Amino acid sequence: MSSRASHRVAVLMGGTSAEREVSLSSGRGCVEALTVAGFEVIEIDAGADLPAQLAAAKPDVVFNALHGRWGEDGCVQGLLEWLRLPYTHSGVLASALAMDKSRSKEVYRAAGLPVVESVLATKAEVAAGHVLPVPYVVKPNNEGSSVGVYLVTEGSNGPPQLSAEMPEVVMVETYAPGREMTCAVMGDRALCVTEIITTGWYDYAAKYQPGGSRHVCPAEIPVEISEACREYALRAHRALGCRGLSRTDFRWDDSRGLEGLVLLETNTQPGMTATSLAPEQAAAEGISFAELCAWLVEDASCDR
Repeated sequence: MSSRASHRVAVLMGGTSAEREVSLSSGRGCVEALTVAGFEVIEIDAGADLPAQLAAAKPDVVFNALHGRWGEDGCVQGLLEWLRLPYTHSGVLASALAMDKSRSKEVYRAAGLPVVESVLATKAEVAAGHVLPVPYVVKPNNEGSSVGVYLVTEGSNGPPQLSAEMPEVVMVETYAPGREMTCAVMGDRALCVTEIITTGWYDYAAKYQPGGSRHVCPAEIPVEISEACREYALRAHRALGCRGLSRTDFRWDDSRGLEGLVLLETNTQPGMTATSLAPEQAAAEGISFAELCAWLVEDASCDR
Protein backbone atom coordinates (compact mmCIF):
# COMPACT_ATOMS: atom_id res chain seq x y z
CA MET A 1 0.00 0.00 0.00
CA SER A 2 1.36 3.42 -0.98
CA SER A 3 1.78 6.15 1.60
CA ARG A 4 -0.97 8.11 -0.12
CA ALA A 5 -3.40 5.19 -0.04
CA SER A 6 -2.85 5.01 3.71
CA HIS A 7 -4.18 8.59 4.01
CA ARG A 8 -7.94 8.68 4.53
CA VAL A 9 -9.02 12.16 3.42
CA ALA A 10 -12.38 13.72 4.26
CA VAL A 11 -13.31 16.51 1.83
CA LEU A 12 -15.59 19.12 3.41
CA MET A 13 -17.92 20.79 0.90
CA GLY A 14 -21.30 22.46 0.60
CA GLY A 15 -22.06 23.95 3.98
CA THR A 16 -24.65 26.62 4.69
CA SER A 17 -23.11 29.84 3.36
CA ALA A 18 -24.19 31.90 0.36
CA GLU A 19 -21.42 30.11 -1.55
CA ARG A 20 -22.76 26.59 -1.01
CA GLU A 21 -23.06 25.73 -4.72
CA VAL A 22 -19.55 26.98 -5.47
CA SER A 23 -18.22 24.88 -2.59
CA LEU A 24 -19.99 21.77 -3.88
CA SER A 25 -18.32 22.32 -7.25
CA SER A 26 -14.90 22.80 -5.60
CA GLY A 27 -15.38 19.78 -3.37
CA ARG A 28 -16.37 17.43 -6.18
CA GLY A 29 -13.37 18.56 -8.22
CA CYS A 30 -11.05 17.93 -5.27
CA VAL A 31 -12.56 14.50 -4.59
CA GLU A 32 -11.86 13.49 -8.18
CA ALA A 33 -8.33 14.91 -8.13
CA LEU A 34 -7.43 13.29 -4.80
CA THR A 35 -8.77 9.94 -5.99
CA VAL A 36 -6.57 10.22 -9.09
CA ALA A 37 -3.65 11.07 -6.79
CA GLY A 38 -4.14 7.80 -4.91
CA PHE A 39 -5.89 8.84 -1.69
CA GLU A 40 -8.87 7.17 -0.03
CA VAL A 41 -11.47 9.94 -0.15
CA ILE A 42 -14.71 10.53 1.76
CA GLU A 43 -17.18 13.29 0.80
CA ILE A 44 -18.79 15.24 3.64
CA ASP A 45 -21.50 17.86 3.13
CA ALA A 46 -20.79 20.05 6.14
CA GLY A 47 -23.97 20.65 8.12
CA ALA A 48 -24.86 20.95 11.80
CA ASP A 49 -23.95 17.28 12.27
CA LEU A 50 -20.38 17.81 11.05
CA PRO A 51 -18.73 16.59 14.31
CA ALA A 52 -20.70 13.34 14.10
CA GLN A 53 -19.86 12.92 10.41
CA LEU A 54 -16.16 13.38 11.15
CA ALA A 55 -16.30 10.93 14.05
CA ALA A 56 -17.88 8.33 11.76
CA ALA A 57 -15.45 8.98 8.88
CA LYS A 58 -12.29 8.78 11.05
CA PRO A 59 -10.13 10.69 8.52
CA ASP A 60 -6.37 11.09 8.74
CA VAL A 61 -6.66 14.51 7.08
CA VAL A 62 -9.52 16.94 6.42
CA PHE A 63 -9.45 18.75 3.08
CA ASN A 64 -11.36 22.00 3.47
CA ALA A 65 -13.24 22.83 0.25
CA LEU A 66 -15.78 25.08 1.98
CA HIS A 67 -16.32 28.70 0.90
CA GLY A 68 -17.91 31.61 2.69
CA ARG A 69 -19.01 31.93 6.29
CA TRP A 70 -18.52 29.02 8.71
CA GLY A 71 -16.07 27.29 6.37
CA GLU A 72 -13.72 30.16 5.53
CA ASP A 73 -13.89 32.44 8.56
CA GLY A 74 -12.14 30.38 11.25
CA CYS A 75 -15.23 28.54 12.54
CA VAL A 76 -14.67 25.11 11.00
CA GLN A 77 -10.93 25.55 11.54
CA GLY A 78 -11.59 25.95 15.28
CA LEU A 79 -13.69 22.77 15.29
CA LEU A 80 -10.92 20.83 13.55
CA GLU A 81 -8.34 22.16 16.01
CA TRP A 82 -10.57 21.03 18.90
CA LEU A 83 -10.90 17.57 17.34
CA ARG A 84 -7.13 17.54 16.58
CA LEU A 85 -7.76 16.63 12.96
CA PRO A 86 -5.05 17.87 10.58
CA TYR A 87 -6.59 20.11 7.91
CA THR A 88 -5.63 22.03 4.79
CA HIS A 89 -5.40 25.75 4.08
CA SER A 90 -5.21 28.50 6.71
CA GLY A 91 -5.80 28.27 10.44
CA VAL A 92 -8.27 29.98 12.76
CA LEU A 93 -6.72 33.45 13.03
CA ALA A 94 -5.64 33.90 9.39
CA SER A 95 -9.03 32.66 8.16
CA ALA A 96 -10.93 35.04 10.44
CA LEU A 97 -8.70 37.99 9.52
CA ALA A 98 -8.87 37.45 5.76
CA MET A 99 -12.66 37.01 5.84
CA ASP A 100 -13.12 40.31 7.69
CA LYS A 101 -12.35 42.85 4.97
CA SER A 102 -11.97 45.79 7.34
CA ARG A 103 -9.51 44.04 9.67
CA SER A 104 -7.53 42.50 6.82
CA LYS A 105 -7.07 45.97 5.35
CA GLU A 106 -5.61 47.12 8.66
CA VAL A 107 -3.11 44.26 8.37
CA TYR A 108 -2.29 45.22 4.77
CA ARG A 109 -1.71 48.85 5.73
CA ALA A 110 0.56 47.83 8.59
CA ALA A 111 2.53 45.70 6.13
CA GLY A 112 2.91 48.64 3.73
CA LEU A 113 0.62 47.17 1.07
CA PRO A 114 -1.41 49.54 -1.17
CA VAL A 115 -5.18 49.60 -0.50
CA VAL A 116 -8.02 52.04 -1.23
CA GLU A 117 -9.90 54.07 1.38
CA SER A 118 -12.78 52.24 3.06
CA VAL A 119 -15.19 52.62 5.99
CA LEU A 120 -17.77 50.49 7.76
CA ALA A 121 -21.32 51.87 7.69
CA THR A 122 -24.84 50.76 8.57
CA LYS A 123 -27.41 50.07 5.87
CA ALA A 124 -29.33 53.13 7.06
CA GLU A 125 -26.26 55.35 6.67
CA VAL A 126 -25.61 54.01 3.18
CA ALA A 127 -29.23 54.61 2.11
CA ALA A 128 -29.32 58.12 3.60
CA GLY A 129 -26.48 59.59 1.56
CA HIS A 130 -23.12 58.98 -0.08
CA VAL A 131 -20.74 57.74 2.65
CA LEU A 132 -17.72 58.24 0.39
CA PRO A 133 -17.24 60.34 -2.75
CA VAL A 134 -18.61 58.68 -5.90
CA PRO A 135 -17.55 56.25 -7.37
CA TYR A 136 -17.52 53.66 -4.59
CA VAL A 137 -18.42 50.05 -3.88
CA VAL A 138 -20.68 48.66 -1.15
CA LYS A 139 -20.29 45.03 -0.09
CA PRO A 140 -20.64 42.76 2.94
CA ASN A 141 -17.66 42.93 5.24
CA ASN A 142 -17.43 39.14 5.60
CA GLU A 143 -18.61 37.41 2.43
CA GLY A 144 -16.72 36.36 -0.68
CA SER A 145 -17.33 35.63 -4.38
CA SER A 146 -18.74 39.14 -4.99
CA VAL A 147 -21.91 38.21 -3.08
CA GLY A 148 -23.99 41.35 -2.58
CA VAL A 149 -21.73 43.92 -4.28
CA TYR A 150 -23.11 47.33 -5.29
CA LEU A 151 -21.15 49.67 -7.59
CA VAL A 152 -22.16 53.33 -7.25
CA THR A 153 -21.02 55.40 -10.25
CA GLU A 154 -21.19 59.04 -11.27
CA GLY A 155 -24.46 58.45 -13.09
CA SER A 156 -26.20 56.71 -10.20
CA ASN A 157 -29.49 58.16 -8.97
CA GLY A 158 -28.50 58.68 -5.36
CA PRO A 159 -27.12 56.17 -2.85
CA PRO A 160 -27.91 52.45 -3.25
CA GLN A 161 -30.94 50.82 -1.65
CA LEU A 162 -29.48 47.63 -0.23
CA SER A 163 -31.40 44.36 -0.29
CA ALA A 164 -32.79 42.78 2.87
CA GLU A 165 -30.19 40.01 2.54
CA MET A 166 -27.32 42.44 3.09
CA PRO A 167 -25.93 42.54 6.67
CA GLU A 168 -26.70 45.48 8.95
CA VAL A 169 -23.11 46.75 8.72
CA VAL A 170 -21.38 46.85 5.34
CA MET A 171 -18.07 47.99 3.89
CA VAL A 172 -17.99 51.06 1.65
CA GLU A 173 -14.75 51.48 -0.28
CA THR A 174 -13.43 53.79 -2.97
CA TYR A 175 -13.82 52.23 -6.40
CA ALA A 176 -10.48 51.20 -7.87
CA PRO A 177 -10.58 51.51 -11.66
CA GLY A 178 -8.55 49.38 -14.00
CA ARG A 179 -7.80 45.78 -14.87
CA GLU A 180 -8.62 42.83 -12.64
CA MET A 181 -5.57 40.78 -11.56
CA THR A 182 -5.14 37.88 -9.17
CA CYS A 183 -2.19 35.86 -7.87
CA ALA A 184 -2.17 32.66 -5.82
CA VAL A 185 0.41 31.72 -3.21
CA MET A 186 1.29 28.08 -2.60
CA GLY A 187 3.19 27.73 0.65
CA ASP A 188 6.05 30.22 0.36
CA ARG A 189 5.82 30.52 -3.44
CA ALA A 190 3.83 33.08 -5.42
CA LEU A 191 2.47 31.57 -8.62
CA CYS A 192 1.96 33.46 -11.88
CA VAL A 193 -0.52 36.33 -12.31
CA THR A 194 -3.88 36.00 -14.06
CA GLU A 195 -5.82 38.83 -15.67
CA ILE A 196 -9.60 38.41 -15.52
CA ILE A 197 -11.45 39.98 -18.44
CA THR A 198 -15.21 40.62 -18.27
CA THR A 199 -17.68 42.82 -20.12
CA GLY A 200 -18.66 44.58 -16.90
CA TRP A 201 -18.34 44.24 -13.12
CA TYR A 202 -16.62 41.04 -11.95
CA ASP A 203 -19.64 39.89 -9.95
CA TYR A 204 -20.93 36.46 -8.92
CA ALA A 205 -22.32 35.71 -12.39
CA ALA A 206 -19.08 36.74 -14.09
CA LYS A 207 -17.13 34.42 -11.79
CA TYR A 208 -19.28 31.32 -12.04
CA GLN A 209 -21.57 31.37 -15.09
CA PRO A 210 -20.22 29.93 -18.37
CA GLY A 211 -18.78 32.72 -20.51
CA GLY A 212 -18.98 35.23 -17.66
CA SER A 213 -15.26 35.96 -17.76
CA ARG A 214 -12.05 35.07 -19.55
CA HIS A 215 -8.74 34.29 -17.83
CA VAL A 216 -5.41 35.33 -19.35
CA CYS A 217 -2.81 33.21 -17.59
CA PRO A 218 -0.06 34.30 -17.36
CA ALA A 219 -1.30 37.89 -17.60
CA GLU A 220 0.04 39.91 -20.52
CA ILE A 221 1.29 42.81 -18.40
CA PRO A 222 4.65 44.52 -17.82
CA VAL A 223 7.18 42.49 -15.86
CA GLU A 224 7.27 45.22 -13.19
CA ILE A 225 3.52 44.83 -12.52
CA SER A 226 3.63 41.03 -12.58
CA GLU A 227 6.51 40.99 -10.09
CA ALA A 228 4.72 43.51 -7.87
CA CYS A 229 1.53 41.40 -7.83
CA ARG A 230 3.53 38.32 -6.87
CA GLU A 231 5.45 40.21 -4.18
CA TYR A 232 2.29 41.78 -2.73
CA ALA A 233 0.41 38.45 -2.78
CA LEU A 234 3.23 36.76 -0.86
CA ARG A 235 3.47 39.64 1.62
CA ALA A 236 -0.31 39.56 2.17
CA HIS A 237 -0.21 35.77 2.68
CA ARG A 238 2.53 36.14 5.28
CA ALA A 239 1.09 39.23 7.01
CA LEU A 240 -2.26 37.50 7.55
CA GLY A 241 -0.53 34.29 8.64
CA CYS A 242 -2.01 32.17 5.83
CA ARG A 243 -1.01 28.56 5.26
CA GLY A 244 -1.32 26.23 2.29
CA LEU A 245 -2.99 28.01 -0.61
CA SER A 246 -4.33 31.57 -0.80
CA ARG A 247 -5.21 33.94 -3.61
CA THR A 248 -4.96 37.74 -3.54
CA ASP A 249 -6.93 40.00 -5.89
CA PHE A 250 -5.83 43.34 -7.34
CA ARG A 251 -6.97 46.20 -9.55
CA TRP A 252 -4.44 47.88 -11.82
CA ASP A 253 -4.96 51.25 -13.48
CA ASP A 254 -2.46 50.86 -16.29
CA SER A 255 -2.43 54.61 -16.97
CA ARG A 256 -0.66 55.12 -13.61
CA GLY A 257 1.98 52.41 -13.76
CA LEU A 258 2.98 50.81 -10.47
CA GLU A 259 1.11 53.51 -8.50
CA GLY A 260 -2.12 52.27 -10.09
CA LEU A 261 -1.84 48.81 -8.49
CA VAL A 262 -3.98 48.26 -5.37
CA LEU A 263 -4.71 45.16 -3.32
CA LEU A 264 -8.39 44.28 -2.84
CA GLU A 265 -8.55 41.16 -0.65
CA THR A 266 -7.07 37.74 0.08
CA ASN A 267 -9.07 34.54 -0.28
CA THR A 268 -7.91 31.75 2.03
CA GLN A 269 -10.22 29.18 0.38
CA PRO A 270 -9.89 29.92 -3.34
CA GLY A 271 -12.04 28.06 -5.84
CA MET A 272 -10.80 24.54 -6.43
CA THR A 273 -12.13 23.17 -9.69
CA ALA A 274 -9.61 22.29 -12.39
CA THR A 275 -10.48 25.54 -14.23
CA SER A 276 -10.52 27.80 -11.15
CA LEU A 277 -8.01 30.63 -10.94
CA ALA A 278 -5.50 29.15 -8.47
CA PRO A 279 -5.39 25.69 -10.13
CA GLU A 280 -4.97 27.39 -13.53
CA GLN A 281 -1.97 29.28 -12.20
CA ALA A 282 -0.51 26.11 -10.72
CA ALA A 283 -0.96 24.38 -14.10
CA ALA A 284 0.86 27.26 -15.80
CA GLU A 285 3.75 26.56 -13.39
CA GLY A 286 3.75 22.85 -14.30
CA ILE A 287 1.72 21.63 -11.30
CA SER A 288 -1.30 19.51 -12.21
CA PHE A 289 -4.60 19.80 -10.35
CA ALA A 290 -4.10 16.37 -8.78
CA GLU A 291 -0.58 17.37 -7.68
CA LEU A 292 -1.88 20.62 -6.18
CA CYS A 293 -4.58 18.81 -4.19
CA ALA A 294 -2.08 16.16 -3.06
CA TRP A 295 0.34 18.88 -1.94
CA LEU A 296 -2.41 20.48 0.16
CA VAL A 297 -3.12 17.14 1.87
CA GLU A 298 0.57 16.55 2.58
CA ASP A 299 0.86 20.12 3.93
CA ALA A 300 -2.10 19.63 6.32
CA SER A 301 -1.64 19.97 10.07
CA CYS A 302 -3.16 21.23 13.29
CA ASP A 303 -1.99 24.43 15.02
CA ARG A 304 -2.01 26.37 11.76
